[in-house]
Amino acid sequence: MKLKPNKPNKNKKATFNFYWIYAIIAFLFIASYFWKSEPEMTEVNSNDLNTLVINQHVDKIVIVRKKEQAQIYLKKDSLLKHKDKYENFINSKSGKASDGPHYFNTIGSIETFNSNLEKTQDFILSQDTIGKTEEEKQEIVRNFKHLIVSYDNSKDWGLDILISILPFVVIIGIWIFIMRSMSRGSGGGASQMFNFGKSRAQVFDKDSGGVNVSFDDVAGLEGAKEEIEEIVDFLKSPKKYTDLGGKIPKGVLLVGPPGTGKTLLAKAVAGEAKVPFFTISGSDFVEMFVGVGASRVRDLFKTAKEKAPAIIFIDEIDAIGRARGKNAFSGSNDERENTLNALLTEMDGFSTNNGVIILAATNRADILDKALMRAGRFDRQIHVELPDVEERRDIFKVHIRGLKLAQDFDSEFFARQTPGFSGADIANVCNEAALIAARKAKSEIDKQDFLDAIDRIVGGLERRTKIISPQEKRVIAYHEAGHATVSWLLEHASPLVKVTIVPRGKSLGAAWYLPEERQITTFEQMYDEMTATLGGRASEDIFFGKVSTGALNDLERVSKQAHAIVKYFGMNEKIGNVSYFDSSGQNEYSFQKPYSDETARIIDKEVHELVEKSYNRAKEIIIEQKDNLEKLAQMLLEKEVIFREDVESIFGKRNYQDSAFIDNKDEDKTEENKINPSESDNNTEE
Repeated sequence: MKLKPNKPNKNKKATFNFYWIYAIIAFLFIASYFWKSEPEMTEVNSNDLNTLVINQHVDKIVIVRKKEQAQIYLKKDSLLKHKDKYENFINSKSGKASDGPHYFNTIGSIETFNSNLEKTQDFILSQDTIGKTEEEKQEIVRNFKHLIVSYDNSKDWGLDILISILPFVVIIGIWIFIMRSMSRGSGGGASQMFNFGKSRAQVFDKDSGGVNVSFDDVAGLEGAKEEIEEIVDFLKSPKKYTDLGGKIPKGVLLVGPPGTGKTLLAKAVAGEAKVPFFTISGSDFVEMFVGVGASRVRDLFKTAKEKAPAIIFIDEIDAIGRARGKNAFSGSNDERENTLNALLTEMDGFSTNNGVIILAATNRADILDKALMRAGRFDRQIHVELPDVEERRDIFKVHIRGLKLAQDFDSEFFARQTPGFSGADIANVCNEAALIAARKAKSEIDKQDFLDAIDRIVGGLERRTKIISPQEKRVIAYHEAGHATVSWLLEHASPLVKVTIVPRGKSLGAAWYLPEERQITTFEQMYDEMTATLGGRASEDIFFGKVSTGALNDLERVSKQAHAIVKYFGMNEKIGNVSYFDSSGQNEYSFQKPYSDETARIIDKEVHELVEKSYNRAKEIIIEQKDNLEKLAQMLLEKEVIFREDVESIFGKRNYQDSAFIDNKDEDKTEENKINPSESDNNTEE
């Protein structure tokens, strides 16, 4: 079937914009001033003017005040008599003399010009200057006295009016531009001037085509989908719930780390519910004008009530939902607080919002106002957490739908290689793998492309061209070998995947591990992880007798972990079963610590002792395995990248079972299969 091209609608009338009239008037107004024709004149100085007067060629002189000029008109009979001298003022075709003015003399002031005229009269009467008789001189003076000197006081009204109204035009133009810039991008009437208090929410309904996202496109969020689907089911068949006296929750809050799929869930709701869906960001409510945010909240709910049943989705609600009084640098009349008050009233105030469901998303639920979180407003909180291994497998299956894959792709394998990855991270891995395959001019994406993509996202781009001296390369090799050695010999350290001394991103080298996915952690597990993290610096100390700045990242991680053990988890004997962690965020802007100075000294001492104990433990392990570590470092210098099998060939099999590799024993053991970092320990470049 051939598609017919769209023909232009000939009956459609062209719309007339009234602003064109203003533009034409302004153009004519300016043109009348700049294009006004003026006679051509030649400038003369005072001596030339005296000569013209003495020769009796001047008919009159007109002083134009606004131009500070004395315009000289010559006698027509003098022009015709001296055609050779005044040929520029005579029309070549008609032979007539022009009316003038013919010359002009720039005057400083009228008084100075009059003084010069008197001097000219004295000059004429001078006995020694003119070769004429006394009678002829008297005749010249009489004619000079009858010379008409007039003043032109006319004003250029066009220019005066233009100068007077131009500032107002500029101010009004700037104001209109600001108003339109503020309201640009908003829907409906909000794009018009004076309507910046209108809601900027985008509306998706059957008239606008809706959203082409369903729950089938959302993978790895089964628990969250189950609760969200209940909301959609209520909107589709409310009688099933209302017959039993039940009421649907007024608000649903999606809480979770960035990239876990909160906004994607909202899109699925918009695609499945088949009701008007209003979406807006929390930052769109707040503007520089006082009261705009509250006005937009009221307008949003008013529009939603008119189209009920409807859903309102507020993304990043923490932009306006921050707990009141938390900001120490703003007063009680903060615009954000006014917007929050309006939102609280609209969600559950004196008037009811029947048929309007509020859906919101945030990754900072700890800072939201308690009044916003209470039952009756956000009745239901849905936690959208990072996916586990099974959920990551389902997410991979969703994102590889449009990719041309090789036969060796195994979503189960890559789900195990990406612990801690969010749905957005996995989508980025799939896209990066496609880009890498295209860069290599491949016809399909194979396993190695995905492994390279994981390396690229976690560790950064390889920088093989970076210049590193042999001594620095040797230090980096022993540093990374220290990490690999200590982690291999400790029970609770994460299993090793790969060690490299090739610079990536900001790191000069890295040891890659596959951490165990666990919900709770013991002191022994954290202690082993701290010891393995300090293995790099301990190796430098033992083999070179000095340490470098390359362990900055290691020290930062160990210090934070030690503080958490002592201050938050209650795992220190002297501090006891006390936690100074503030999950509510109440002390976010407080300048006081929740413990005394004496307790602070104890904390500092215990943290220092715990870190030093881990460091000495790492040194003891390295001293026992000094020969094997040196072999591993030399292998690193030769190959630059070594894998789990290389470490196993030197140290033997681990005495502890690696749960992350239990299901992988039938996998191909090639080097390509082992380039799969999920967590790196960077030798940071300083």
